[in-house]
Amino acid sequence: MSIPTNPVPEGARVGYFTTSDKVRLRYALWPKTEGPQRGTVCLVQGRTEYIEKYFETIADFRKRGFAVATFDWRGQGGSDRLIGNPHVGYVDRFEDYWTDLRCFHAEILLPDCPPPFYLVGHSMGGLASLIATTRDRMMFDRVFLSAPMVGLHGLDHSLHRWAAVAETISFMGLGHLPLKRKGDRRPDESMYPDNPLTSDMLRYKRMVETIRADDGLYVGSPSFRWLGAAIRAMLETRQDRFPGEIRIPLLILAAARERIVSTPAIEQLGLRLRTGRHMVIASSRHEMFMEADPVRGQVLAAFDAFITEQSR
Repeated sequence: MSIPTNPVPEGARVGYFTTSDKVRLRYALWPKTEGPQRGTVCLVQGRTEYIEKYFETIADFRKRGFAVATFDWRGQGGSDRLIGNPHVGYVDRFEDYWTDLRCFHAEILLPDCPPPFYLVGHSMGGLASLIATTRDRMMFDRVFLSAPMVGLHGLDHSLHRWAAVAETISFMGLGHLPLKRKGDRRPDESMYPDNPLTSDMLRYKRMVETIRADDGLYVGSPSFRWLGAAIRAMLETRQDRFPGEIRIPLLILAAARERIVSTPAIEQLGLRLRTGRHMVIASSRHEMFMEADPVRGQVLAAFDAFITEQSR
């Protein structure tokens, strides 16, 4: 999807691949545009997101000498939707996202992209990335996460209770039902003043215009099945053993003005890491790559220090 305010970066190769459990996922690849060849950034998105949302960030990575590879998770973007209502976020198990990433690495990254590989994950994609680092430490050389979903804002002390509720509803055969929340309605310009995503009006408007141009990209409320699966994955990161299972250099950024995931939970995990560290980005809301230029500049500077300057 290309619109005047969000054109497709030149040089895109777009296609589909099929996971080992027969789910069809949309992907896109771009070569670098400037500088020495530094490898490939594998960019994985948050819940409800899609490839088009990251066109500006993809261009930033390419200018630094990186090829970029990205895909839409199952159940969102241009990939297969998994239940009858395509606008409800759903996954059977959070482990299924590991299947998506592992198959993308094997089917697309390894044969078609220049190494080394660097994993960049946001929000839900950040949680999936954390779990991936404990499954296979050889897939990526470094991992850079923005606002990973290791907790939910305001719910740090009730995650077990919410998991039990979601799992009970799913056990009753109602896991596909949406957990309806006001903030999950289709975005429009009227929602900007109190939005939790970005303080940048033009970038927020660009998100609105992209969804308006292709409603098929829209995902709203999460299902109860998704919620139960996601919370269990969040709780896994709080196990005593978890930080020691991460053996890849890792940098986590948290947002100081966060209202979606839990910044305290990110900080607690960051303090327990053995091969990584964390930073809190002042003035940032949840979507750091979509933030105003002063905030976004801090994020890209952190990326440069941790990945660009360390790449070959």
